[in-house]
Amino acid sequence: MLHEVWPDYIMAIEAHPCANCSFYEHSLWRPVAGGNISTLNRSFTRRNLDAGHVLYHQGAPSDGVYCVSQGLIAIRSFAPNGSSSLLRLAYPGELIGYRAFLTERDHRTEAQALLPSRVCIVAHRDAKNVLRACPEVLAGLAIHCADELDRCHDRIQDAARSSNKDRLAQLLDDLMASHGTEKHDIRRMRLPISRQDLADILGVQAETLSRLMKRLESEGRMRSSGRWIEMHKPMTGTGI
Repeated sequence: MLHEVWPDYIMAIEAHPCANCSFYEHSLWRPVAGGNISTLNRSFTRRNLDAGHVLYHQGAPSDGVYCVSQGLIAIRSFAPNGSSSLLRLAYPGELIGYRAFLTERDHRTEAQALLPSRVCIVAHRDAKNVLRACPEVLAGLAIHCADELDRCHDRIQDAARSSNKDRLAQLLDDLMASHGTEKHDIRRMRLPISRQDLADILGVQAETLSRLMKRLESEGRMRSSGRWIEMHKPMTGTGI
């Protein structure tokens, strides 16, 4: 008799694929439970990316929902003439690629690893099945969309209210918080992005960025050599 109920018992204790992730508490998939965990597990994969590897291309169809678990991902947009702009950086714990997934449209951006990275993926069909079965997951995805709109709104407001120089200083400070080391009140980092990428995020020309960096250096707020940046530890933390 015991062998007849054993398969159901195994199904009941099937592990959630995100259970051991350090971002589990805030995971989109955390509400998934019961038999839906099997659906989630069926197409759940982890992909390691070398620096420079493209996760998905602009114009490609969506093949699922991605969560960055390690590293750093650049989200870029390409113009018809081939030029590109860095729109934002995706850090561990962040979802990417979900707009194309929700709209059933091709990706409007490209996702490229800037550092060795790892991404967790739930394939398109099973992600859709989980969303239909778990309204909490769909609600969580709607919140992610709203949060991204809020971030865009905040950037527009910052551009209107703050000088380009101060916005650059804040951007460098935010990058330093994630990628810098500290010694004797001096923070140092190798920029994880190019100076052109810095200019893209700020919405300025490369020549303007160069002038802004020289102004920050002349004020003693930073020092630079190639991609290495040094800054004094701020009196108060700014965070990301």
